[in-house]
Amino acid sequence: MEQERDFTELSMMSKTRWNDNELRYFQHALSQLLPYVNPEGLTILHEINKEMQNRD
Repeated sequence: MEQERDFTELSMMSKTRWNDNELRYFQHALSQLLPYVNPEGLTILHEINKEMQNRD
């Protein structure tokens, strides 16, 4: 079974190396927190969304 990686580990690698579950989880979490997310978090959310679109 694959071990879950936390956001600290994931933030140090390209979104292309994230698995689909990680992308979905953090896309959902950041979207829920959007009113409280700083510009850096918004950039991460855009990168996640772009990677998810590239995989479709």
